[in-house]
Amino acid sequence: MNDMSNMPASKGILGLQNPQIEFRKDLFADERDENLNEIGKPVRRQDIEGHVTGRSPFYDDHLFEGLLHMRYVRSPHHHARIRRIDTSAAQGMPGVVRIITSDDVPANMNTLLSLLDFGLDDEPVLSDKKVAYVGEPVVAVVALTEAQARAAVKAVQVDYEVLPHVLDPEEALKPGAPTVCDVYPGNAFVYHGKYNHQKLRYGDVETALKSADHVIETRHQMSPIEQAPMETCGAIAAPEQNGRYVCYSGTQGLFFSLGTAAKVLNMPSSRLHFIGGTVGGGFGGKVDSIHEPLAILGTVLTGKPCKSQWDREEEMQVGAPRGAERWYITDGVMNDGRIVARKFTGYFDAGAYTRLTSYAVIKCVGHLPGPYTIPNVSADVYCVYTNRTPATAMRGFGVTGVDFSIEAHMDQIADTLGMNPIDLRILNAYRDGDMKAHRRTAKNCAFIECCQVVAEKAGVTIKPESKAASSMKDGGGERGQLPAFTATDENGRVEGFEGWSYAKKGGGSATTGSVPSTTTPTPASLPQTPQPIPQPASPAPVTPAPQAPTPQVQSPSPAPTASSPKRRPPTRFSSISGFRRR
Repeated sequence: MNDMSNMPASKGILGLQNPQIEFRKDLFADERDENLNEIGKPVRRQDIEGHVTGRSPFYDDHLFEGLLHMRYVRSPHHHARIRRIDTSAAQGMPGVVRIITSDDVPANMNTLLSLLDFGLDDEPVLSDKKVAYVGEPVVAVVALTEAQARAAVKAVQVDYEVLPHVLDPEEALKPGAPTVCDVYPGNAFVYHGKYNHQKLRYGDVETALKSADHVIETRHQMSPIEQAPMETCGAIAAPEQNGRYVCYSGTQGLFFSLGTAAKVLNMPSSRLHFIGGTVGGGFGGKVDSIHEPLAILGTVLTGKPCKSQWDREEEMQVGAPRGAERWYITDGVMNDGRIVARKFTGYFDAGAYTRLTSYAVIKCVGHLPGPYTIPNVSADVYCVYTNRTPATAMRGFGVTGVDFSIEAHMDQIADTLGMNPIDLRILNAYRDGDMKAHRRTAKNCAFIECCQVVAEKAGVTIKPESKAASSMKDGGGERGQLPAFTATDENGRVEGFEGWSYAKKGGGSATTGSVPSTTTPTPASLPQTPQPIPQPASPAPVTPAPQAPTPQVQSPSPAPTASSPKRRPPTRFSSISGFRRR
């Protein structure tokens, strides 16, 4: 350890005293490059000058002459079937340029991760058959001013048949629960084309629990969290030359947004010019934005620049939050504190559609059972659909919630055993060479050293053997071997999906979690050149919305025929990471 007690505290940019910083160079000295010396220094951010002078460019700074504004008719219900949509009164209102419904969207069904062949398209861009959460968009109104668009939104009449709804993930999985997402009738995402949850099996948990001195169970609940960025989510599109369109966006995932727009608009990405810039706060909430294709669609249909932007109320109501999680953890523990078995059951509340929750579950299970060497581990983790606002990314999503649960659970174990919680953690912590439950060897571990420093700084007395422990010794060997036997099961098995892909529907009998056979027309391509602004016409006739067929879950689904339409192929990783598909 470097003795810095006689060194003056450093001053920041504003001349304020910073807290004392201590560098622990005694730890992992042979693994550290000594040129890493930025901590404790006042380093100037590259973008700070633009921020403090107000010159940083945001998407909303791109104002165009004749810019049109888009507002949305949204569902007031948690769950309802759409009987009909009447836009006739709104069509002739002052300033209204275009009314956009699902019929105007070339590929109206979408899910972000289908770009990577991970999941089925399950969410309509604009709903036409039913709505599954409060605030789901049904109609988009394009007008000369935002006030005129808002007024026209109020004039659109939607006739709803209110349906039963479910807001709790465990209730959503029970027999007889309302079907939230018709693509997944069992209200759970299907993993590997096989199961209604993501499994982890390592060793034999049930046998180990029976041999443990203590079985300790806890339950943990995390609520949804809104990212609440200062800049609300949105995009501005405008025509360019040669049938191309430019889109200025506050998205956090520019190439995800490009791929989504190309897919939803059935348009080659070579016709789309996406420009990102300064993001006025995102924290994960601007990864799966749908503003870009809608703003571009408004531009295509009117020939004018068009802006789609949430106001603050929409950001809070329909902006996708970090999803709620519920965890049940059961441990088998010996009297000396060794954890011999750990069982997880987790529920991720995806809300009404998949978005990024299916991926959060994969991240989560790869993290289990936390930073601890446990010889027997099992997990059943569900991505569940409820009639809540769809969830998305937020800093560390998939890991943050279960980490909280694991560490709160560790404290409960320590309390039950009457043991120092830091000693408990050091005893069970990974050492280099240990085998993790997802069958990877632990390396570069440092949890033990972190615990030791925490105890030192907090004035907590730990056992001599805890003080002497090291992440670099006593690992591997028997601890680095795979279990001789791993108990597996077929719980949660589903049919109707092809097992080799996350994103394909197969034939076979439809049981829990199967997808009824449907026929979807291939979307037409959008026009190659912008169309002139249509003049307000006579009120459009009221068109009843098509009735959604009731899924016959127990009846057999016919196998796909050679004439069945094919899904758009997934965008390759190269397209997402910067190479456009031509």
